[in-house]
Amino acid sequence: MKRLQDKSALITGSARGIGRSFAEAYVREGATVAIADINIERAEQTAREIGPAAYAIKLDVTDQASIDAAIAEVERRVGGLDILINNAALFDMAPIVDIPRSSYDRLFAINVGGTLFMLQAAAKSMIARGKGGKIINMASQAGRRGEALVAIYCATKAAVISLTQSAGLNLIKHGINVNAIAPGVVDGEHWDGVDALFAKYEHRPIGEKKRLVGQEVPFGRMGRAEDLVGMAIFLASPEADYIVAQTYNVDGGNWMS
Repeated sequence: MKRLQDKSALITGSARGIGRSFAEAYVREGATVAIADINIERAEQTAREIGPAAYAIKLDVTDQASIDAAIAEVERRVGGLDILINNAALFDMAPIVDIPRSSYDRLFAINVGGTLFMLQAAAKSMIARGKGGKIINMASQAGRRGEALVAIYCATKAAVISLTQSAGLNLIKHGINVNAIAPGVVDGEHWDGVDALFAKYEHRPIGEKKRLVGQEVPFGRMGRAEDLVGMAIFLASPEADYIVAQTYNVDGGNWMS
């Protein structure tokens, strides 16, 4: 028996990267997955490549009408939502004295507001359906402590951890488990952009910061999207029914809490 057989999932920001890896893994485990992304063309391509158990939905997590429409589309297509992964996020960095208000507004709108209001809409749908559900938020090791150049991103991910705790305590009475995953440094397109920003602010050659952070991971390398898949499957499965309001580090030993 597949661990997510006949379950319905929606994964935000899943047209590429970590979100896509989650979607592929969920389909392998028997789920139907909504590839929800602001880039609908790429989402449609990803859904085609994954197969008939995946379908694309255009989603802007900063727009309440878009959130509500996405949930309604899942209900229309497959009858309801069992699993939500709040994966959509944005990264930026700058010294404290150089942070523009626009960066603050954008990161909090996506990373925190998007997580909260997607979680809220999913929970309303799950409560109305009466079958419970699983909600998984994507936090970060950056939410465990501040970083000199990454104040806003760190603050948003700390907020995600706190929201996970509050929502988990509030929603478990409806049979909805809310938990989170805190990755460490994960290789991929995302970290290429992060590396370029560190190169700018720390005056490093391109690629040096990425090499150094990989060396510093106790496991011996940067993470890969597939390293996170096992936890994402576990937290969505019946095996995690008694787990409430927790954030799990999946980071090769980078942070202990």
